[in-house]
Amino acid sequence: MRTEQEMKQLILDVAMKDERVRAVTLEGSRANPNAPKDRFQDFDVVYFVTELDSFIRDPHWIDVFGERIIMQMPEAMAMFPPELGGRFSYLMLFTDGNRIDLTLAPLDKVAELGQEDGLNVVWLDKDGILPEIPPPTDEAYWVKRPSAAYYADCCNEFWWVSTYVAKGLWRRELLYAQDHLNRIMRPMQMCMLEWMVGARTDFSVSTGKSGKYMEKYLTADEWQALLSTYAEGTYDGVWDALFAMTRLFRRTAKEVAERLGFVYPEEDDRRVTAYLQSVRELQRD
Repeated sequence: MRTEQEMKQLILDVAMKDERVRAVTLEGSRANPNAPKDRFQDFDVVYFVTELDSFIRDPHWIDVFGERIIMQMPEAMAMFPPELGGRFSYLMLFTDGNRIDLTLAPLDKVAELGQEDGLNVVWLDKDGILPEIPPPTDEAYWVKRPSAAYYADCCNEFWWVSTYVAKGLWRRELLYAQDHLNRIMRPMQMCMLEWMVGARTDFSVSTGKSGKYMEKYLTADEWQALLSTYAEGTYDGVWDALFAMTRLFRRTAKEVAERLGFVYPEEDDRRVTAYLQSVRELQRD
């Protein structure tokens, strides 16, 4: 596997030799001083270029970066509408395990540098066109303090949708039940866990994309409680996961309420929990 320095040198060599490329920046986790370092970190790189068309017309110009296992060009795909506002990206996984997410950006995008998430490091600036940017920080990703109304809505959505899971299980609609458990209830659970972590740390940390750093901020008991909310592919397994999630949500939401001065909806919890238990008993009869 090519080393981090070898990859950086390759990326810069390609940029230096190509007159169309005027500046290079590094973004993402490799620019984040708080992100754990490992071999699977992407090289999120931006080439600021004089024009994009000649690059896009020549699909082989990126072969210089190495032999690829697979590549994706999101802006050229029919399934996903372009989201980069005039940029064009190449997501490349190489046979040696390295990955480069290379974005081409027109020069008029340099003014936006540093305005998105604060994770930018200048690697090359041939013409001195890049604005001064502060040292990289992941502050944009720190857990944000919720308002009382947002907290109340999270609780309401969690308990409301739990009844859909019970209904799906009673009807023997396993996929419907799993979908509501994981697609709607789980984001509310993760949101509440993030707020708990934020409240414990004065809202000064990030739990990472998809909560990937969550474990380091939870006790061993809390982490196991979270893992128990992931259901196996049986009706009893989903019922167990549903009740595990309600227990964890209750525990987490009450701590958040206490720390932030909010009011936990005790009556909603009591009534819905009784309803869920009654539906499970109905299924057992």
